[in-house]
Amino acid sequence: MSAAHGGYYLPDPTKWPTITSMGLFLLALGFILNLHHLAPGPWLMVAGAVVLVLMMYAWFGEVATESEAGKYDGQVDTSFRMGMGWFIVSEVMFFGAFFGALFYTRILSVPWIAGEELLWPGFEATWPTAGPAGAAYIGPDADKVVSGQFSSIGAFGIPLLNTVLLLASSVTLTFAHWALKKSQRGALIFWLFVTVALGAAFMYFQVYEYIEAYSHLGLTLGSGVYGATFFMLTGFHGFHVTVGAITLAVILVRCMKGHFKPDEHFGFEGAAWYWHFVDTVWVGLFIFVYIL
Repeated sequence: MSAAHGGYYLPDPTKWPTITSMGLFLLALGFILNLHHLAPGPWLMVAGAVVLVLMMYAWFGEVATESEAGKYDGQVDTSFRMGMGWFIVSEVMFFGAFFGALFYTRILSVPWIAGEELLWPGFEATWPTAGPAGAAYIGPDADKVVSGQFSSIGAFGIPLLNTVLLLASSVTLTFAHWALKKSQRGALIFWLFVTVALGAAFMYFQVYEYIEAYSHLGLTLGSGVYGATFFMLTGFHGFHVTVGAITLAVILVRCMKGHFKPDEHFGFEGAAWYWHFVDTVWVGLFIFVYIL
């Protein structure tokens, strides 16, 4: 590692960004092939996931080692904070695109199509809708309309429970942060463990919800525009919760090893920023997808 850059620490060139790109490519390619029911899809997804897991273990381990060795000064800390801030801004844009698609479809396009009767006379602007596949149509071409009936998921069941779990996890994570600032290592580990457990519980109930949707409600990714927006929003959010929970679990292990100081702990703070962002997105998702 090189530090001769005017006092600002810079690591030597590394292979990990290239390996990360390879893992993401395999994961995305496998997901696309799996959507089209092509055999290599699941295997490519597993391969991509394995590459990413190994990358994170090795690359993050290097960063943790450098941090504990005292190689990062205040200027590096500022760079980390700016980088994490811009990353969260990009995540806001990412989820904003999906929320925008939901808004456009529900508020603008469906009423417009119904008002102009572009599909057939009598098409009603109801929500949730699967589009032509889920609309009631009686006419000479009724046999050509594919059945797409489904039931939506009520807000005051598992979604409400998951909302409580995530909001509670933000509180416990804040308790852990306070404990770290006060050098209360035992309380830090306890509250961080509770946070990770709450995140794991959220993921469990979301998987259960997906199984229920596919098995009993007829709600799938192919259930027209509602199914697509529902699973894209909740699915990507669930992915972010998974990443956040894994990150916090790594931070928990580091805390158990005695890492982080009361006045120097950006690794903890960066993970906390991400988790609070994920919780905020879920509140918006719960309101606009499940309730309204």
